[in-house]
Amino acid sequence: MAGNPLFATKSLESLSLEMEGGQRLKRVLGPVALSAMGIGAIIGTGIFVLVGQVAHDTTGPALMLSFVVAGVACIFAALCYAEFAAMAPVAGSAYTYAYVTLGELFAWIIGWDLVLEYAVGAATVSHGWSHYLQDLIGIVEPKLKLILPTFDITIPEKLATAPFDYEAGKFVATGAWFDAPALAIAAIVSMVLILGIKESAWFNGVMVVLKLTVVLFVIVVGAWYINPENWKPFAPFGYTGVSFFGHTLLGAVDEGKRPVGMLAGASVIFFAYIGFDALSTQAEEARNPRRDVPIAIIISLLICTVLYIAVAAVLTGMVKYDQIDINAPVSKAFSQVSEWAQLLIAVGALTGMTSVLLVMMLSQPRVLLAMARDGLLPSNFFAAVHPRFQTPWKSTIVTGIVVGTMGSLLPLRVLSELVSIGTLMAFVIVCAAVLIMRYTNPDAERPFRAPLGPLVPLSGMGFCLLLMFSLPWENWLRLAVWLLIGLGIYFGYGQYHSHLRARN
Repeated sequence: MAGNPLFATKSLESLSLEMEGGQRLKRVLGPVALSAMGIGAIIGTGIFVLVGQVAHDTTGPALMLSFVVAGVACIFAALCYAEFAAMAPVAGSAYTYAYVTLGELFAWIIGWDLVLEYAVGAATVSHGWSHYLQDLIGIVEPKLKLILPTFDITIPEKLATAPFDYEAGKFVATGAWFDAPALAIAAIVSMVLILGIKESAWFNGVMVVLKLTVVLFVIVVGAWYINPENWKPFAPFGYTGVSFFGHTLLGAVDEGKRPVGMLAGASVIFFAYIGFDALSTQAEEARNPRRDVPIAIIISLLICTVLYIAVAAVLTGMVKYDQIDINAPVSKAFSQVSEWAQLLIAVGALTGMTSVLLVMMLSQPRVLLAMARDGLLPSNFFAAVHPRFQTPWKSTIVTGIVVGTMGSLLPLRVLSELVSIGTLMAFVIVCAAVLIMRYTNPDAERPFRAPLGPLVPLSGMGFCLLLMFSLPWENWLRLAVWLLIGLGIYFGYGQYHSHLRARN
């Protein structure tokens, strides 16, 4: 392609040729396995951990509406993802879509942004996993001590959480060294992922069944313990919370000058929906990706949206919003029901978050794999596929190290909001790419097409930008720093090793 090589694009034909050669991933996933992957990726930390933080700090009971707004934004983005996944069923997700429509530089930016989404997202999940494990230990240990008085499985305080937290706009020391359980679960999931996609999918399917059972238990049993008075006031922080780079446009702010309100809550709780887009990274491992991937994306998102709203209603109805426990909100709320109910919730939460970790840490290496195949990262390392297990094993090991390190050292508030802004940016670019592709390649085969013409992608861009502007200004600063680091890598290595640039 002539012109500036920074904006050179790949063709759909070149993607088809790439799928026929080189080291490919095994196509073993059907629609049920893919849908389970989607549900496995979505239901986890968002429903078991972040609901407490957002209801307590940002929304109150209006969290229910926050889930509706975030869900609508995700539905528009999901339809755009489904259109692209059917057109280009290869590993790489939004990175590949941007390469075909916007050019190499934008592809690199979105690929680097996906590293932020999946790796930091997995680190957030590992943090929540650690706290639910400790909650479970607190329930089980006293009973075991009745049998074995010397029995002790308590995790030392120095190894129980991140070394600092972020409150009211300031970092505060916790006195801990690092979060040992968060580090351990990242290592365990990495080993499972290296063994193979089929084994990982089976493991994920079992966990999805268990956590859906627990979520339905929370909704059905918790409904009997709802006190409608806990829903008053319904929106103590208001219904807005929109800011622009730290300058409040609509709504109030908290002590740390961060926007609060229903829309501000939607921007943070958006993290809970991350996962359906991860399905597009598994398109290369789907048996019939042009049909099954769009179906799985939409089904998993709709199911999880309904469950999220129901759980938010139950949690804020059982416990007054300002008394909700931030680290393990659902299991703590069910302590008023019975100790056995609390135990079941803790086990279900651990299972749910493990499956989220599995899918996020499955997706991250596949994005790195796609970038390495294009020469933008060292291919002998990041594109290496294990000869026996047929998985990107070196990338998986690196992902595990990064996830474990960040999850054990950084606080929940910093991790969750950083992931949200990175994901929202990815969704904006995918929605824009659909519009561009329809203009530049109007006759390309589209096994699935987002309905209502340009309305869906434009609405997706609008909703996602609104939620991005509802995040605190420091998230924009962290995103800018992250992107500058990524641009340094691209201009220092990627542009000189780009396969597309070499061909052109």
